[in-house]
Amino acid sequence: MPLDRFLLASNGFAHHLRAVPPDGWDAPTPCTAWDVRALVNHMTRGNLNYIGLLRGATREEFLSARDADALGDDPVAAFAESVRACAAAFAEAGALDRVVDYPLGKLTGRRTLAVRTTDSTVHTWDLARALGADDTLDPGLVEWIDESYDDIFAGLALNSRVFADPPACAPGASRQDRLLTRFGRDPR
Repeated sequence: MPLDRFLLASNGFAHHLRAVPPDGWDAPTPCTAWDVRALVNHMTRGNLNYIGLLRGATREEFLSARDADALGDDPVAAFAESVRACAAAFAEAGALDRVVDYPLGKLTGRRTLAVRTTDSTVHTWDLARALGADDTLDPGLVEWIDESYDDIFAGLALNSRVFADPPACAPGASRQDRLLTRFGRDPR
């Protein structure tokens, strides 16, 4: 089930990635420091870095490789390959129980995969917004992240883009909008 959620989130991102027009790679995203190409690189490099964590990489190694280009000349293929390799690494015997040196704290592989799935889901919205596409996230993923948030992020040193106590949402905001607000997005 944890791997299925990761693949579902990754497929949502890939759906939008395949729709990036040739002149769309430098379009801005809701992550103001990144254009579309940088966002896609973050996702692709992130998948590769999570494999490194499972194989014993340190948080320092994870962080030092975070911005290295992982896209080459074919970002769509690079992302697809990174998802396949990341899923294979998490599917290895014992991977979900292994403790890794994640940058925000020591985590089991299971929690690391939950963080990766959450990141993939939120960044799917970022990519959809950058492309002006339908930004509706998979409702099952939104529900799972919302209900599991405390378990996923318990004890981690959260940053300014992830809020333990989310800012107030507009009255009647959807579950997706509340979740996005919790991750520093403005869903309006």
